[in-house]
Amino acid sequence: RTGEMAKLTQLIDNEVFRAYATYTTIVLIKMMLMSVITAFFRFRRKAFANPEDVSSFGKGENAKKYLRTDADVERVRRGHLNDLENIVPFLGIGLLYALSGPELSTALLHFRIFAGARIFHTIAYLTPLPQPGRGLSWAVGYVVTISMAYNVLKTGLYL
Repeated sequence: RTGEMAKLTQLIDNEVFRAYATYTTIVLIKMMLMSVITAFFRFRRKAFANPEDVSSFGKGENAKKYLRTDADVERVRRGHLNDLENIVPFLGIGLLYALSGPELSTALLHFRIFAGARIFHTIAYLTPLPQPGRGLSWAVGYVVTISMAYNVLKTGLYL
């Protein structure tokens, strides 16, 4: 019947939705790992952003020297920010795409390419690998998200 929401069991039985859930989990874990890597670099480089973070190093001038920016920490932070700018749209558009009834093989292609592109982008950012590797991996992931958005609009256009 029209107008009814899909039951949760129907979603879990849907192979495309399960594929979406799998690859969403992969990219979210990767994005969460960026927080851990940022913390690792902050401790390794002794470069902190907040005064309360340096209190264990003493007080006064001794602690203030740890309130600084570091190129490696900033590189990791930029990679994390790039994840936020790209993975969050993938989550929303990917969900709508998964619910729009695409073929499983096409959906898997979209999800796998996006996840692979984001993983490679992180490796390219952290290593750092020379351009155009990082830029191409960003572009591939972005095009995948645009492709899914186009398919959602094409499938259920209510403009």
